[in-house]
Amino acid sequence: MTDDPKPALRQIARAARRDYVASLTTTSREAAERDLAKIIAPLLAGVRNPASYAAVGDEIDPRWIEERMGPHAFPRINGRNISFHRTSWAEMRPGPLNIPEPPPNSPEITPDLLLVPLLAATRTGIRLGQGGGYYDRALAGLRSKGPVTAIGLAWDVQIVDALPRDPWDQLLDHIATPTRLVDCRTLR
Repeated sequence: MTDDPKPALRQIARAARRDYVASLTTTSREAAERDLAKIIAPLLAGVRNPASYAAVGDEIDPRWIEERMGPHAFPRINGRNISFHRTSWAEMRPGPLNIPEPPPNSPEITPDLLLVPLLAATRTGIRLGQGGGYYDRALAGLRSKGPVTAIGLAWDVQIVDALPRDPWDQLLDHIATPTRLVDCRTLR
């Protein structure tokens, strides 16, 4: 039995992201996040129920994308799963992992587009997350009900050539960075 390589890869990915973000000025970081919103804009056309996430630490912040999306949902932790609830930033409160999330009375939606945070990803859509499996379980559940577009948001330094993939790992449809939009489906 071999050891799981993902914990070591997470450490490497966190360090690369941290170092990259530390090299940015506040102005250049905001400019990059605004560029990300422009790059992703074509994928927002016709979306009825988008969902985003609350960026933490060095994660790329989707707030400029959220402005283009209009009303959208955020994830809320329910045990080992997440559900998506439409709310405003003003109503968000720290959840079990100290990540801002919607209040319990926020209306639940089924997203047709999901912005997904990540530590690293390949151009074919293999995603390395924090290790809790929340987004893999959520995407599996959403995809069992109908189509949903999963877009991983990343700094360019988070795109890697290869990652291990477990049977439960859900693939991303696209990866968006401040400099490019990758259609992962065409590269598989």
